[in-house]
Amino acid sequence: FYNRLWPDVIKGVRQGDWVIIELGHNDNGPYDSGRARASIPGIGKDTLNVTIKETGVKETVYTYGEYMRRFIQDVKAKGAHPILFSLTPRNAWEDKDSTIITRVNKTFGLWAKQVAEEQHVPFIDLNDISARKFEKFGKNKVKYMFYIDRIHTSAFGAKVNAESAADGIRAYEGLELANYLKPVEKDTVTGSSRKEGRPVLFTIGDSTVRNEDKDKNGMWGWGSVIADEFNLNKISVENRAMAGRSARTFLDEGRWDKVYNALQPGDFVLIQFGHNDAGDINKGKARAELRGSGDESKVFLMEKTGKYQVIYTFGWYLRKFIMDVQEKGAIPIVLSHTPRNKWKDGKIERNTESFGKWTREAAEATGAYFIDLNKISADKLEKKGVKKAATYYNHDHTHSSLKGAHMNAKSIVEGLKKSDCPLKNYLK
Repeated sequence: FYNRLWPDVIKGVRQGDWVIIELGHNDNGPYDSGRARASIPGIGKDTLNVTIKETGVKETVYTYGEYMRRFIQDVKAKGAHPILFSLTPRNAWEDKDSTIITRVNKTFGLWAKQVAEEQHVPFIDLNDISARKFEKFGKNKVKYMFYIDRIHTSAFGAKVNAESAADGIRAYEGLELANYLKPVEKDTVTGSSRKEGRPVLFTIGDSTVRNEDKDKNGMWGWGSVIADEFNLNKISVENRAMAGRSARTFLDEGRWDKVYNALQPGDFVLIQFGHNDAGDINKGKARAELRGSGDESKVFLMEKTGKYQVIYTFGWYLRKFIMDVQEKGAIPIVLSHTPRNKWKDGKIERNTESFGKWTREAAEATGAYFIDLNKISADKLEKKGVKKAATYYNHDHTHSSLKGAHMNAKSIVEGLKKSDCPLKNYLK
């Protein structure tokens, strides 16, 4: 980087700028062949004169610490402010039980810290800040912080590292750069129903969970009426679903983060998606996922934003929600989606071979509770027949009337009563 890319970077640096320097992932390997990018370990003044075998170019190789010094001195010469960061952590664990992330505090992290102290510039241990978060996440969740290998992060991992960098900047006493960070926005709404000593039941999903929910003759979601089934002296209920969302867009828009951040041990989350999870992935409404429940993923160019995005399977997104809930010590319950008012030969349409199946598989893979809401409500509607069943819908074959919302809520209660899920202890 110092030889090939740094000259252009330093040309652009102006007085008062800030330059964050984080290098080391690629500083191992041969000095004079192949990628020929290694630095000498340590912070000494050692040098090594080499001739690159493939090109015949002669270079002088310095220690890792000496390169850091040169970056710092160049930045200071421009009247700018250098900051050294330790490396982002890798998906590498110290112990067989995968509870301790491998640190770089005896190599690159240590050397960066030593040079920072010597040169009187800030050092932020990004490696440790993110590693401590990863250790709380657990091995399975950490897997999707990375993409393809153990070094390169997914969008999820990049976000964690960026947040860790901001955390480190804020925590560094007297660091002026902290003044340029956006203020931390505190969500005072999600979880606001919490009463001391009582859990909260959160519901997430689409318009069949939360709709207009105002006009008795309008469209309703079961999440807006399910509180009627619970003893509200023992638990509170918050409907955090949003119409039109798929599992993917509920996550992408930051709606899940609000619930995740509000979760406390002993809380419950009812999760229902599937109605909006088919269709276009990267154009139009762009809200679908890959079909299935496996670990497959694919990179798409999003038509609306012009950005690339990794898209996973429907079941992958459900597993993420489930693991996030479990990480917080809360209890996830996943539901197959409400049945649609579509009939063939006297039978209502089921989702047993698609989203219902993938929802069940996600629950089984993670040890979450599963309620086959689709089947329970569909069985009821078939007994009523096509004509009477229509009164449980409003506007189209998907959205529920108030009557239908109550039916679906009661179907969930039936499923709870047949399970060993502790949420049933809070029913009326």
